[in-house]
Amino acid sequence: MCSRVHVAVRDRKYRVGFLAALVTMLPVTACENLPLTLGDFNSIIATASPALWDEVQGDLVPALERTVFTVRDEKIFTVTPGEPGSETWFKLRRLKQQLVIGTEADSWMAAPLAKVGEPVAPPHIAHVEDVWARGQVVTVVVLEEGSEVEGLRELTPQLADTYVDWFRSRSVARMFITDPDTVLARELGENHGFSLVVPSVYRYEVTDSVHIFRNDNPDPSELIRQFAVTWQSPAQADFATEDLLAWRASVVDRYYNYPQVVDTELVVEGSATLNGLQTYAYQAVWENPPGAYPAAGPFIVRAIECPRQGRRYLVDAWLYAPGRDKYEYMVQLDEIAQSFRCTGS
Repeated sequence: MCSRVHVAVRDRKYRVGFLAALVTMLPVTACENLPLTLGDFNSIIATASPALWDEVQGDLVPALERTVFTVRDEKIFTVTPGEPGSETWFKLRRLKQQLVIGTEADSWMAAPLAKVGEPVAPPHIAHVEDVWARGQVVTVVVLEEGSEVEGLRELTPQLADTYVDWFRSRSVARMFITDPDTVLARELGENHGFSLVVPSVYRYEVTDSVHIFRNDNPDPSELIRQFAVTWQSPAQADFATEDLLAWRASVVDRYYNYPQVVDTELVVEGSATLNGLQTYAYQAVWENPPGAYPAAGPFIVRAIECPRQGRRYLVDAWLYAPGRDKYEYMVQLDEIAQSFRCTGS
């Protein structure tokens, strides 16, 4: 018998538990009678009655196909509708990420609801695995008969948020298949005044006071993820965006393997608090200089204030991933940046 996981999500405050449970779905379970799933988790196959789909797709699809900026606006998910009972649907339901929508009386809801294994009170969202294929994640939206359109529209924002949060949690889990390098984090804290938690596969080197953390597996021509950490002490007064970019440029010129120039036309920036520290983040696109090999990618550079040390840190994270969707790697770099701590006094 296949293993079964059921998580009901009625309100946003329950999403944390939902995410933890869904991460456990990633390994393939022992479902000997089911075929292996196909495709990838970024493609959502949405099953609903044609009449309901016609009513809600204008709101539902844009909500699920939310975009994020990397080097361009990039969809986190794409949605493909599947008409229940059609020849195409029987093929689509083997794909990894399934969304099934309907009432308890609808025939396509029977198999997912059997996995839920307990009565539900619509409107209701549940998450199960291995319904039509091994390694599959199925989100079940149970609606009240006679008010399907209203019920689904009410649930759409929550549904979209849980998909995005699930994607982020899965991305972090995939990154930490390689154990976090807690020994390095402790050494940094004891000897250098800050700590950063990276997977053990990252290489670490320090030159002067610039600390470089780099993962270019499996091949640097295909994928590079890199951090640089350094600091000012005492911290410069009247520090502005141009100062941060000039500081980053000086680190790039002296300590990076290849030069980078910044495309300042595509920018996301703003202030925030990180682990109780005031930060300013600037995200844009780096490129090789004109005339060089045409490489480019996103970067996020942060200025992080640590008043008790009298330091302002620069934390620069950049990515090279040609021909790939980049959001998953950006999530992973952000998770590493979120681990930054000032240590000592």
